[in-house]
Amino acid sequence: ISKYQFGLAIQTKSNRILRDLDLLKQINQNAKCVVQITLTTYDEALCKIVEPYVSTTKERFEVLKTMRDEGIPTVVWLGPLLPFINDTKENIEGIMKYVVEAKVKGVIWFGAGVTLREGNREYYYQKLDEHFQGLKDTYIKKYGNQYLAYSENHEVINQIVHETCEKHGIMHDV
Repeated sequence: ISKYQFGLAIQTKSNRILRDLDLLKQINQNAKCVVQITLTTYDEALCKIVEPYVSTTKERFEVLKTMRDEGIPTVVWLGPLLPFINDTKENIEGIMKYVVEAKVKGVIWFGAGVTLREGNREYYYQKLDEHFQGLKDTYIKKYGNQYLAYSENHEVINQIVHETCEKHGIMHDV
């Protein structure tokens, strides 16, 4: 990619991308490099439950700040925002605080909710039983066998994301 001066957009949930910082800087100098990071929850303990095999939110925030300091543009993907788990005003305000501080160029998000397609739903419910006692019953009562489980807080979260991005000149969906 660098040799032939191609641009690069790369998405990750890992701080291991910093191992290639020199290469990313070179690509960005010759063409354009954009690093995209997913942020799910501001709460580190909850992050370790919801995303146990990836870098924590704070670690990913450090990546965003490093990229900012090196002049490499970043984009944050918000989500998933899981109903009754991390779909709170406090959570999204914390994440957006990180977005602003890291001077992220853009935010991508598809709404507060989760897809519960057949096969995934069973796994997700198993994890709810494991980590959030009783929440599976709430999901079953509220969503049944729906494919999409939207958060009741979707509009509030959408407003926070939109207003924060507008205020700080961050690209986002309107």
